[in-house]
Amino acid sequence: MRIIDKFIIKQFVSTAIFMVLGISVISVVIDTSERMDDFVKSGLSFWEIVSTYYLGFVPFIISMIFPLMVFIAVIFFTSKMAARSEIVAMLAGGVQFRRVLLPYMIGAFLLSGTFWVATHFWIPKANILRTDFKSAYIDSKSSYEQSEFSKRPKYFYIALDTNLYAGIVYYDSVSKSAAGGVFLNRLENREIVYNLRSNGFKWDTLTNDWKLTQVVERYFDNEKELVIETPEMNIDLNITPNDIRYDKYLKDKMTTPELIAYIDEQERRGAEGLNEFKVERYRRDATPASVFILTVIGMSVASRKTRGGSGLNMAIGIVLAAVFVVMDKFSLTFSTKGNLPPMLSAWTPNIIFSLVAFWLYKRAPK
Repeated sequence: MRIIDKFIIKQFVSTAIFMVLGISVISVVIDTSERMDDFVKSGLSFWEIVSTYYLGFVPFIISMIFPLMVFIAVIFFTSKMAARSEIVAMLAGGVQFRRVLLPYMIGAFLLSGTFWVATHFWIPKANILRTDFKSAYIDSKSSYEQSEFSKRPKYFYIALDTNLYAGIVYYDSVSKSAAGGVFLNRLENREIVYNLRSNGFKWDTLTNDWKLTQVVERYFDNEKELVIETPEMNIDLNITPNDIRYDKYLKDKMTTPELIAYIDEQERRGAEGLNEFKVERYRRDATPASVFILTVIGMSVASRKTRGGSGLNMAIGIVLAAVFVVMDKFSLTFSTKGNLPPMLSAWTPNIIFSLVAFWLYKRAPK
């Protein structure tokens, strides 16, 4: 490794870290100004707010801005090198462009590898702090969140196995009970052979199963029907209160192994609406990979010496970054609200920008 390689790697990594930390500080300041009333109403001390919210908020912000800040960092320090004719000197000295790009790729590997580990394991753990704080002190006092909660369906349906299906009416995650009770249907050859209805449905902490009251069971055999009424009974449905409680932050709080296990379990039960979780799973691989693509684009754009200096290159970089973010949000929406496959949704921005990177690489000064 040559001295110039070490210089480029050092500049690349240090500039990227500086920009990520700088934007994170700005984000904390803006968020603090917006949340000040919520912090005062919470009654928590300064250290409690820092330890229960901002220790999770900062990694969350970093996960959102990291690839784009790496992109801007590449453009920033490469434009300065081009303005000082350092890129021109290397190319004029017979160094091939792909050789100049090599230390950039090494730097991208270091940053992307660290970000990959953080995305799969560290950031989800930090999100537990942030989301628990928001649920307890912000969302619970938000009129918008309360109105959204009132609009949620009061019926919860779940497939307990391939033939047994449950419906839970007016389930309350706080009391771990259903005010409207529960009903079960067992099917064989698409026909109901067993039906259970209960007016009371509550989690029994002593036996770790569900306690049913005023139970009516019906067994169907051709034209015959057997009805059994039971005042009270306990039943194991192979689900816990955590499996049926609503948590809009659930996908953000699970590490990747936990997320994969959750998706597999829900698919075995026949659950629907898992695209949001699947997109999150694939996005955790796609986002770190975008660091390499954006590095190639940034270096190809900024390596050309222009009269406007680094300002023009920065403007181009910001526009491309905005397009990348918009494309990422659109693909996510098409998957969760439409029929776009989750893996394709997560990787679509990378696929399109890979073509852009290849085209800019071919047009870069040689």
